[in-house]
Amino acid sequence: MLIPRRLAVWGDPIAHSRSPRLHAAAYEVLGLDWAYDRRQVTEAGFAAAVAALGPEWLGLSLTMPLKLAAFRHAARHDRRVELTEAANTLLLGPSGTSAFNTDVGGIVGALAEDGIAQVPAARIIGAGATATSALVALQELGATRVDVVARRPEAVSRLVGLGDAIGVRVTASALGAPAAFAVPLTIATLPGDAALPLGAAETLAATGGALLDVVYGTWPTPLAAAWAEAGRTAASGLGMLLHQALRQVRIFVNGDPESPVDREDAVLAAMRRAVMGD
Repeated sequence: MLIPRRLAVWGDPIAHSRSPRLHAAAYEVLGLDWAYDRRQVTEAGFAAAVAALGPEWLGLSLTMPLKLAAFRHAARHDRRVELTEAANTLLLGPSGTSAFNTDVGGIVGALAEDGIAQVPAARIIGAGATATSALVALQELGATRVDVVARRPEAVSRLVGLGDAIGVRVTASALGAPAAFAVPLTIATLPGDAALPLGAAETLAATGGALLDVVYGTWPTPLAAAWAEAGRTAASGLGMLLHQALRQVRIFVNGDPESPVDREDAVLAAMRRAVMGD
């Protein structure tokens, strides 16, 4: 007898998550009768919640603040998890838990859809957990120089170390200061409600190339508005959300974020409709 498979997205908060819609659309196309839910789980309660899962559980998607806890819990990590120390996907099984970071691939996939497959240099706004995934994605796109703009330049030290490990020269700039150099691409990793110093968005837009803002719940952000005012392109984080979820589907179905599922074009189209509309 086959065990009904269960999946879920965990985080705190979690009510805003669009992952159930994305995954339900994918499994419907694939003909898989899998349940995918959402659950509010705190960082302190994460280990106990995982330990309580039964054999029907195939995997988990993780959002903040659980990505570090998932990294620490898993027995095995992919390269992107090892570099970022952040896991947003767990594949569960009797032989142990495997952790993946599909945010990196989500960024790469979203940029590819916008015609950006290679960049020599870039800027990241923000120095939090998502910035580490952005830096690894930029390295995979060929960047060798990345300027990280943050309120506190000293907060960039971890990204400098990560850059040294992957062959990217990372510099730190203060938010609101003149840009260190012009770039063809900027990735913003700030929360949508983050306050910016007066004139900072306009200064960044002037030399920032195209913008990928990971925010998707509130649009346009002040950064996106400044990019539009400057006549530059700005994309929300919906594309990143879509492509990281596709890689999660690959993991849950095939065990590999780079192994396409059957009828993947149809799967991606259904997921896109679920999160973006027709």
